[in-house]
Amino acid sequence: MSEPKRLHPAGMIFNIIQAIRQSVFGFLPIVIIAVGNDAWFYVILGASILIGLIILFSVLSWFRYTYQLEEDQIRIEQGILIRKKRTISKHRIQSIDLSQNIIHRIFGLTKVQIETAGSDHRIDAALSAVTMADGKMLHDQLKYKQQAAVVDENEGPAQELNKEVPEKDYPQKKVTPKALIVAGSTSGSFGIILGLFGLAFSELETFIPDRFYNQATEWVFSQAVQVLIAFAIIVLILLWMLGVLQTLIQYWNFTITRYDKELFITRGLLEKKQSTIPLKRIQAVGIKETIIRQPLGLASVYVEIASGEIGQNQDMHTLIFPLMRKKHIPSFLKELLPEYRYQPEGMVKLPTKALPYYMVRTVLIPLIVTIVIAIQFFEFAWIPLIVTLLACIYGYFQFKTTGYLIQDQQLLVQTRTISKDTALVPHKRLQSLQKKQHILHRKQGLATLDTAILNKFVGRHFIVRELRVEDVDHIAEWYSYREKPL
Repeated sequence: MSEPKRLHPAGMIFNIIQAIRQSVFGFLPIVIIAVGNDAWFYVILGASILIGLIILFSVLSWFRYTYQLEEDQIRIEQGILIRKKRTISKHRIQSIDLSQNIIHRIFGLTKVQIETAGSDHRIDAALSAVTMADGKMLHDQLKYKQQAAVVDENEGPAQELNKEVPEKDYPQKKVTPKALIVAGSTSGSFGIILGLFGLAFSELETFIPDRFYNQATEWVFSQAVQVLIAFAIIVLILLWMLGVLQTLIQYWNFTITRYDKELFITRGLLEKKQSTIPLKRIQAVGIKETIIRQPLGLASVYVEIASGEIGQNQDMHTLIFPLMRKKHIPSFLKELLPEYRYQPEGMVKLPTKALPYYMVRTVLIPLIVTIVIAIQFFEFAWIPLIVTLLACIYGYFQFKTTGYLIQDQQLLVQTRTISKDTALVPHKRLQSLQKKQHILHRKQGLATLDTAILNKFVGRHFIVRELRVEDVDHIAEWYSYREKPL
């Protein structure tokens, strides 16, 4: 058992930053109203008092926060007026992640995120600033070296009951900087940044004085068309480079290691993160191919995780490899996740009679818009007509992509929204299976398959529409736990 310890004093900085971040939105309307009435003095006075209270509260919070590592648990005490005492047993700990942002790296610190089983995140804990040595010690003691040396008072000196286990050569994969540049070049982050840029640009008028805004607008419209096109191209290139830079910063030195019971991921340039994914919480493996990456034979690999907060700031699923050649995925899974296999050869596709359903679903709304605009503004009807043709192409590729394959105890489901998405779901991870039919389906011998697995919130559904009814029955029989006749 160790003595109670406080966080590193830099923890006060994180408390202050977090308190300011939480207060700024509540304080902003008051600032706007006060500035509108030329009450700058009161704004500065109020802000000074608020910052002073935040600093005082942060210092007291740091002073009252202690943690103590005991034999089979960690005890945390915190609270200024109301003392809270939490004890987390190491047997309930699912993962311990270490991460470093810029401030952590300046002081040689790390953040320790402890995640427990279950969905009650109030039990989880985060030590915002401890030394790297203490962080590694906590990680090792709580996660791996769960048995300590025991002293027998009658026999005298300490007797080491557990001998060091020789280190295994665990499989490991890294992403090269070249692959990250390709990943950033072909990711959807460019579109997101372009959208944010457009939103910020549309709000410029609010913040720039009218005189400067009008001068800039007049200058832009006075330029030749060629200059404006060149300017637009330069802006797009800069935004694209910004997307690449974001990927490099986020996934720099991405390394994934397979241990006996978990995947361990390290990544990040400015903020170094370590994530642990327990194997027993992985519900499915996914392979995503965007419309840019698919023709290049590239894909990213992710996992669906049951509940928990791993990757909470990311998408609904956790990326376990940002980019690789699609032909390398089978060997990647064989080495790091041999419980799953990717062999899509022989996948069962949709029958031809399913094609009209996919076309109607994608084309219906653009076609109605085209007809309305053609009646009202015939000369502009070509615009929605192009959208309708694109919707036709989209519906056709949705139809061509969709399919399934049963491989022993694994179901492969392939669908498309914009990107092509292939999910590998073990039989034991499927939570439900539904067969749906409406009257047209029954007449044509079609049905929709709806399967679900657990993930972070409400579960994820894999829906395959307009399969042959015998295919859906075949999957239902595979899913059933009834004993098969000999």
